[in-house]
Amino acid sequence: MENLVSLVLILLLLLVSLTVGDSDFETEVTYDGRSLIIDGHRKILFSGSIHYPRSTPQMWPALIAKAKEGGLDVIQTYVFWNLHEPQIGQYDFSGRYDLVRFIKEIQAQGLYVCLRIGPYIESEWAYGGFPFWLHDIPGIVYRTDNEPFKIYMQNFTTKIVSMMQSEGLYASQGGPIILSQIENEYQNVEKAFGEDGSQYVQWAAKIAVGLKTGVPWVMCKQTDAPDPVINTCNGMKCGETFTGPNSPNKPALWTENWTSFYQVYGGEAYIRSAEDIAFHVTLFIARKNGSYVNYYMYHGGTNFGRTTSAYVITSYYDQAPLDEYGFLRQPKWGHLRELHAAIKSCSTTLLEGKQSNFSLGQRQEGYVFEAEEGKCVAFLVNNDYVNMFDVQFRNRSYKLPPNSISILPDCQNVTFNTATVNTKSNRRVISPIQTFSSADKWEQFQDVIPNFDHIALISNTLLEQMNVTKDKSDYLWYTLRFENNLSCSESKLNIQSAAHVTHAFADNTYLGGAHGSHDVKSFTTEVPLTLNKGTNNISILSVMVGLPDSGAFLERRFAGLTTVEIQCSEGSFDLTNSTWGYQVGLLGEKLQIYEPSSNVQWSPLGNTSNQNLIWYKTTFERPKGDEGVALNLESMGKGEVWVNGQSLGRYWVSFHDSKGQPSQILYHVPGSFLKDTENVLVLFEEGGNPLHISLNTVTTTTTDD
Repeated sequence: MENLVSLVLILLLLLVSLTVGDSDFETEVTYDGRSLIIDGHRKILFSGSIHYPRSTPQMWPALIAKAKEGGLDVIQTYVFWNLHEPQIGQYDFSGRYDLVRFIKEIQAQGLYVCLRIGPYIESEWAYGGFPFWLHDIPGIVYRTDNEPFKIYMQNFTTKIVSMMQSEGLYASQGGPIILSQIENEYQNVEKAFGEDGSQYVQWAAKIAVGLKTGVPWVMCKQTDAPDPVINTCNGMKCGETFTGPNSPNKPALWTENWTSFYQVYGGEAYIRSAEDIAFHVTLFIARKNGSYVNYYMYHGGTNFGRTTSAYVITSYYDQAPLDEYGFLRQPKWGHLRELHAAIKSCSTTLLEGKQSNFSLGQRQEGYVFEAEEGKCVAFLVNNDYVNMFDVQFRNRSYKLPPNSISILPDCQNVTFNTATVNTKSNRRVISPIQTFSSADKWEQFQDVIPNFDHIALISNTLLEQMNVTKDKSDYLWYTLRFENNLSCSESKLNIQSAAHVTHAFADNTYLGGAHGSHDVKSFTTEVPLTLNKGTNNISILSVMVGLPDSGAFLERRFAGLTTVEIQCSEGSFDLTNSTWGYQVGLLGEKLQIYEPSSNVQWSPLGNTSNQNLIWYKTTFERPKGDEGVALNLESMGKGEVWVNGQSLGRYWVSFHDSKGQPSQILYHVPGSFLKDTENVLVLFEEGGNPLHISLNTVTTTTTDD
């Protein structure tokens, strides 16, 4: 009996010790006016944005590992409401949407997480991340002191926080999440809502803090962020533009340091140099006492499917330190890695030392951090963009290259200069391994042009497109039966649109089309029209290339046709308030023709010139090796592309930039989308030639630059 009692006591002691041991893994995250404080230790943290749905679960481990190797401490991501709650109350956290799996992978590799819940995110993402069903909630006004909106925003925010808590993912539970964000760049629209905007900021902060995550909350670009929420900076030059924390008890955090910029169809890639990024990171640390810098994006990835906002290309922030395929973008990745090492080598002195600054010349300045025991760090800044400058600092001479900052971890020796790049550049190598030039390997399916007689939805005016399609399709057909009793020798169809593209047909004959641009909110389509005596069927396809993602009163935004008229010698005939018929989407979409299991009857490939609204299908073998894979769609016009039922995204090769070049011709095919054989490639095309498509491998090689 005595032995049994002893055994029970031992087991109880073991259980107590295990329980205590578990609590030892809990991490306390606080802050003061200098930095975040993790388990009592001040930290200078480097972070990078990697968005889980813009890559694949198979890519996540390597992306995170390369980020860690690049000197990052934190991975930052948005949470994508429209992906996770596509229908009200119906949730999806599977596959690329598996947020918990993504965070646990980050944790497994020893990094922290900054979780930007929003749930408004912008991010060049369709509808700013809002699910479109939100639009139909009675009385709703987004992002203001509006009860219907606040109910659904709070519900989703609580859902995400509860999920993280149930998985033990907050640092206070031993997990990796050290920061959360509520809202996103709200100050950009706050004035539009007046007093309701200010009330909303207070409310959002209150509900966030009330969720008791045990870690700090931030609001980016929000100078009135209520205590204890930290206001943070977004932009390219926060060392110059940040007005600072709105309380002396809050640290200087930079949540978005744009490593390039998003690109739109018709626009050129924005190239931001490694030197410029390094300069402004260092300036933020030196001048603003910055202690957290996040690169937006560190890996941009791919806007699969129909996830982009208006006109944004499928490739996202491809010029980031990790490119769309997950390869190192050199010298950017390597130069920033050296910067991180230089800062971390003296981070204790930076965090404990007293800052002072002084002039070294007309456009030159110095910042010094001095701590106990003679520890000292100096930053010598040359703001002259053209000229090298010799400066004297503590009886030594230093040459400062143009537009550069030298870091002296001991106030004597330069270990890093932002303009001195030691990393060799690299470039992509695109190798065609298969062409699709054999016509007998292709099949086609001609989509159907609907006419008024076969349409169920009727209205006596032009309807707003997004409210009709509910984000189920990019495409909305407007159809009209026009009785012609005129004697016009020549006539034209004039269409005003607030969508992005129009294609006009009369009695199934293509008349022509037009499109707008990212910076022009409406456009005109004017095409010749031959009218038959009697009945004429006019069909107009209105196309969206992404939903809007920003601005006040997003729920009021208008898309689709605004006016339609026939112009001829006898005058103009306004058809705007005629009886119109509507069809959402394409026949091929309804049949899910892009699914390998689809039982659609395909036809042999016909004439590939001047074809409109046509689907193409072929198969291909998986390339050998583990290189990146991409489709070159340079010969195509505009549409969407699928591999084995997975959408690689929209393409719009025919929309050229100011130099006459397509904004994007290569479309990433993740390895996890592929099978070894019989991979099914399907394209929907608004006008192009599939016989010149090629399958390519993508690698990188060092250059001599």
